[in-house]
Amino acid sequence: LNLARMTFLARLTTERSALVIVFTLLFAIACRVSVDPDLWWHLRLGERILESRQPVYADAFSHTLAGEIHRNHSWLAQLVIFGAWRAAGHFGLTLYSAALATAGMLCLYRAGSGRIYAQAFVLVFGAACAAVFWSPRPQMFSFFFSALLIYLLFDLKRRGRDRLWLLPPLMWLWGNFHGGWIIGFGLMAAFALGESINRVLGIGGSRASRAKLRKLVLIALLSLAVLPLNPLGLHVFSVPFDTVSVAGLRHHIQEWQSPDLSQPKSWGFLLLLLLLASAIFASRRRPDASESLLIAGALCLALISARNLSLFAIAAAPIASHHLDLALRRRGWSIRRRSRERPVRVVINVLLIGLVGAGAALHLACVTAESTVNAVIARNFPQAAVRHLNASALEGKLFNSYNWGGYLIFRAREHPVFIDGRTDLHRDLLADYVAAKSADGWRAIFEKWDIGFALIEASGALAARLEAAPDWRRRHVDEIAVLYARSSP
Repeated sequence: LNLARMTFLARLTTERSALVIVFTLLFAIACRVSVDPDLWWHLRLGERILESRQPVYADAFSHTLAGEIHRNHSWLAQLVIFGAWRAAGHFGLTLYSAALATAGMLCLYRAGSGRIYAQAFVLVFGAACAAVFWSPRPQMFSFFFSALLIYLLFDLKRRGRDRLWLLPPLMWLWGNFHGGWIIGFGLMAAFALGESINRVLGIGGSRASRAKLRKLVLIALLSLAVLPLNPLGLHVFSVPFDTVSVAGLRHHIQEWQSPDLSQPKSWGFLLLLLLLASAIFASRRRPDASESLLIAGALCLALISARNLSLFAIAAAPIASHHLDLALRRRGWSIRRRSRERPVRVVINVLLIGLVGAGAALHLACVTAESTVNAVIARNFPQAAVRHLNASALEGKLFNSYNWGGYLIFRAREHPVFIDGRTDLHRDLLADYVAAKSADGWRAIFEKWDIGFALIEASGALAARLEAAPDWRRRHVDEIAVLYARSSP
């Protein structure tokens, strides 16, 4: 037993230790308190699905669309999210998003090239780009599935390993976890087209043969055929288009807008883009057709909508690491791989792993501590106002801030909301919401929907109008929110 233990420890080389340390740090980066407003309605829907066994349901959470059928494309992810919440609260939610983020980054590492020392730079820059939208939402499954698909495709391209049989079950799962499944078909199409161009032009040195590319196309068609094995049936095909076709989506919802490159949260994207360009320049090899199509497509989508920054990281990281590895090899800069390590180095490696692991565990404990979570929620959601709302008997219907709709669905269950983050359901209501919040026509909107009370931001323009209205009275105010109620005649 001692001999086996010593043999195992001797294999803990510096390179393997660096791999463990890098992914421990990536896991720590992904651990954070979620302030995503959509988390709450995902939790509520997961709870409802578990109780009713029905992912497609007549809406009972809003008064504006009560009874309307909501074809919920993220039902399986919502069950997982609610299960994590029920098992361990915010700690479980943090583990959910951090585990999927880390698993996705591991796929990108396996899709890339070179030793961990060089890949670590690419992975950290990739994480800085993608982490903007790492949160406990169904989109985390799209991040992981996209990274896994890129790994399978690049493994075929770089190493000739054919595991295309995994694609139909992967796409079936993706179609039940999140409506972002269309990303997978986009990646497959760009890869197949690019590799076909490479073979015609005789460039790239890919190990994906014509037979493998034909197989990929057939597998993609088979994957498309299994998507309707879903509670939504054939409606699953309309899900991606139902969302992106919502009028005003890119004008009024921040994550669908183009990234603001002057803001620090977008700098990870700029750094990754700079790293990618530098690696390509240093390698002195132009990207081949499949690399070019993947980079160009992901870059265009990222510039159109900030929520696609993570997709750019997925496409760019393996290509950047491959070109960086080519550049290092061309200059003869490489570190000899060790299969065993001397005892002194093993001790140092164990201590380093233990130190970083302890730091990551402490960070996880801090961000999931009850005091930390409550402080973050109190700064971002109308916690005190909801307590007042639940304790009051107010007449009429509720008008609420869009960003707080999900929180109210989860925390103020006796008061159906005006609007929330289910844009595929509330698509036609955005115009009324914007009119009430930003124009003097708020009275017409309130009368149209029989609004009796409003829970909105304390500093907004609508709050100023309600404060000045003689027939509306303030019932609660704090630094975050204000609650107004219509006076009885």
